[in-house]
Amino acid sequence: MNILKKWTTAIVLVLLLVSAGWAGEIPQAKPESVGMSSAKLAKVSAAVGKMVDDKKIAGAITIVARKGKIVHFETYGMRDIESKKPVEKDTIMRFYSMTKPITTVAAMILFDQGKFKLDDPLENYLPELKGLKVQNGDKTSEPARKVTIRDIMRHTSGFTYGLFGNTRVDQMYRKANILGSRNLKEMVTKLGKIPLRFEPGSQWHYSVSSDVLGALVERISKTSLDAFFKRHIFGPLDMKDTGFSVPKSSVERFSSCFRPGLRVEDKYSTSHYTRPPRGMLSGGGGLVSTARDYMRFCQMLVNKGRFQGKRILKAKTVEMMTVNNLPEGVYVRRGTETGFGLGFSVQLKDRGAIAHAGEYGWGGAASTHFWISPKDDLVVIALSQYKPFSSKLKQLVKPLVYEAIVK
Repeated sequence: MNILKKWTTAIVLVLLLVSAGWAGEIPQAKPESVGMSSAKLAKVSAAVGKMVDDKKIAGAITIVARKGKIVHFETYGMRDIESKKPVEKDTIMRFYSMTKPITTVAAMILFDQGKFKLDDPLENYLPELKGLKVQNGDKTSEPARKVTIRDIMRHTSGFTYGLFGNTRVDQMYRKANILGSRNLKEMVTKLGKIPLRFEPGSQWHYSVSSDVLGALVERISKTSLDAFFKRHIFGPLDMKDTGFSVPKSSVERFSSCFRPGLRVEDKYSTSHYTRPPRGMLSGGGGLVSTARDYMRFCQMLVNKGRFQGKRILKAKTVEMMTVNNLPEGVYVRRGTETGFGLGFSVQLKDRGAIAHAGEYGWGGAASTHFWISPKDDLVVIALSQYKPFSSKLKQLVKPLVYEAIVK
């Protein structure tokens, strides 16, 4: 009778977990079961391993999923050389600008709720930005049109970073310490007093646009950005190690970040990420995460907004986000086949093993990368912790992964 009660209790517990939307791990499978070659994927491990052995990077993680199953998940080298801590599958890393797609998804959740339209003027929701002018040489002028929400999602707003150029506007950003703002409201207030770098919609230019988008999420939802992420994205997707800081209980899993010569750029144990953020919550580059967590986010996108029974975005919304949204004649880099969707770069033309048409993704300042190829039902994440940003890991891994697809 006791045995019967135990089995009944176990069955009820399973049913409760299922009904509560309990999130299991993404299944693993042999590459051949999803049309990939084990032998060819092994070349990824060998190549990245050599990159570590040659001291190009301290450590790395590569993970590949196809048709909803993980077929490759490898770790390499050290997350901290001094203490001889190896990179492990649950190592926490700085994702920097790979935060931007998450912030865009957060905004599009509000879009799906009917809270705004993409071509609404941004100033309708952030009145601090009313009356923005455009810098033209030594003078300013009225813009031909207002900055829209779509502009800040695709980096055609006219904002800048103040980091990668020395224009008059970039100098103003540095003087105002835009990135050092105490909170997103203060940042937006500062931006309202600085002219745009160019006419909205006329150029693609990497900028604080995603941080402004984070401010928009806070303003519309009346919720802090971290709380909104947790409730609407991290919780439903079970992204348990993703946030704006590393909790004390997880610091030993955090990676140090390195610079050339494998000198320490940011020690894991003393990093500012080990403390709650004191400044603004950066929707453009503030998150830490793991390969496992980010794969769940990517798989939600592959599934057009749905993951393990949880609907995050409408399917048509994901489809709209992951195609080129740039105006005609505007490119991420002129002369390339790269466009930009809403939160992601988008590959416009097929380039064989280098890139597949329709592929979308982005990277982060510590040389982290991800890309999704919808036509291949493929997600690839390649992570290191190396600054300044380098695309060498991505360039090494990408053709090897594409060549491993056999059917």
